[in-house]
Amino acid sequence: MKLLRFGPKGQEKPGLLDADGVIRDLSAHLPDLDGHHLNRDFLARLSALDASSLPEVSADPRLGPCVGNVGKFICIGLNYSDHAAETGASVPPEPVVFNKWTSAICGPNDDVIIPRDATKTDWEVELGVVIGKEARYVREADAMDHVAGFCVVNDVSEREFQLERSGTWDKGKGCDTFGPLGPWLVTPDEVSDPHALDLWLEVDGHRYQDGNTRTMVYQIPFLISYLSRFMSLQPGDVISTGTPPGVGMGQKPPTYLKPGQRMRLGIEGLGEQHQTVVAEPSH
Repeated sequence: MKLLRFGPKGQEKPGLLDADGVIRDLSAHLPDLDGHHLNRDFLARLSALDASSLPEVSADPRLGPCVGNVGKFICIGLNYSDHAAETGASVPPEPVVFNKWTSAICGPNDDVIIPRDATKTDWEVELGVVIGKEARYVREADAMDHVAGFCVVNDVSEREFQLERSGTWDKGKGCDTFGPLGPWLVTPDEVSDPHALDLWLEVDGHRYQDGNTRTMVYQIPFLISYLSRFMSLQPGDVISTGTPPGVGMGQKPPTYLKPGQRMRLGIEGLGEQHQTVVAEPSH
C-alpha cells in the first residue's frame, strides 16, 4: 500500500493512493496515520479494504507528512562511503546518530524556509524507515519485523549551524521545514529490497544527487538493532538512513540553496517531493 495524509497543515486526514493514482479517504477507518495505527495487523486490515469503495478525494489536495505525531526523528550521518569522502570525513566505526526535531517535519511539497542568518543551507535525499512495532534490544535478524514502511526524506541541513557553531550537529538539522516526509508511506510488501533503490535530487533541474541505497555502509536491519540498544524505538518513529554523494557542500566550489530555487527529489517506488525554497522573513 501507499498510505498518505492530505489536507491543510494540522488538519490532515489519512488516505491511500489506489492502483490508478487516485487518492482515497481512509477517515472512516482510522483517525490518523500515526504510530497507533502502524502495526502489521492494522495495516493488513487496511490492505484488505476495497480501495474502489473508499471516497475519492477530488481536486489536488496538499499532502501532509506521511506519518502523523512522530515521536522521534532519528538520523544517521555519513552512511554512504562516497558521501563521507566528498565531505572530507572518514567512514565512522559506528553509525553517527543525530536528531531532527519533530517541529522540522513538513509535507513533501511544502516550502523549505532558509533560517535567518543562514548562508549554507543544503539538501540531502534519504530513505526513511518508519517503525511500526516497539523495538528494544532487537536482534538484527528480527529487525525488519518492526518496520511499518518506507518514505522519502529530505534531510535539509544548514551547514554553518551544523559544523561551524560548536556543539552537536542537531542545531543545523532541525530548523523548521528541514524535514519533509512523503509523499507516501509505502508498506514493505511493495519494496522488495530497500537496499537496491535508486535515489536522486535536483535543484532547478540540475541533478546533483544520483545514488542507490546499495552503497549504504550500515544497512537497515543493523541500524534498527543498533539504535534499539540506546533507546526504545516506538511506533511512528522515523529513521532517516543517510544520503548518497552530491550534496551542496561537496561541490567545487560549494553550492547552497537560495530563495526561489526548486528542489525535486525521489526514491524508486516511493514517489517524489517538490519544494520551493523561501527566505525566513526578517521581522
